[in-house]
Order: sequence, then structure tokens, then C-alpha cells
Amino acid sequence: MAIFAVEYVYDPARSTEMDAVRPAHRAHTAGLNEQGALIASGPWVGGRPGAFFLVRAESEEGALDVLAEDPFFLDGFVLSRTVRQWNPVTGNLA
Repeated sequence: MAIFAVEYVYDPARSTEMDAVRPAHRAHTAGLNEQGALIASGPWVGGRPGAFFLVRAESEEGALDVLAEDPFFLDGFVLSRTVRQWNPVTGNLA
């Protein structure tokens, strides 16, 4: 199992709509964390709206599949998703 970094870019024009869906989004990511598929996630601070996820998966496609049922993604708030494999060499995940 590898670790992948996934970045979401959110639609800034829909930030108010996202507030209503945020509890479902956070419940979903908490469930992924409990399953061991999601290591950590959270929004970027400042700048363009978006978020960062560390995901355990077999492939880049698998990392996107882990997040495929995210309510933010399903409701169209995510303009783009970028995924890259990450190789931690120092720290708790190494």
C-alpha cells in the first residue's frame, strides 16, 4: 500500500452552498480515517479554496476512488483533483 497526496480545488463561487454539505463531508472523511484509507485531511488556509488529503491506496486511480463518494465531490464543489504518490522518508509515516 502506498501513500498519495490528493489536492482538491474548490469552486469559490459555491462556498456558501458548501456550508450545508460540510457535516456530511466531514462524517465521510472521518469514516475513511477509521477504515485506515485516509491518513489526514483538511482545508488550505488563505489563497484559493481547496483541501489536501493523504490517502493509502494501491495506485493513483485507487487514491481517487477512495475519495469518489465524498459529498463535496459528488455535489460538484470540486473543480479539480490532483493526485501524486508521496514517499515519506522522515517522520511518523516513514
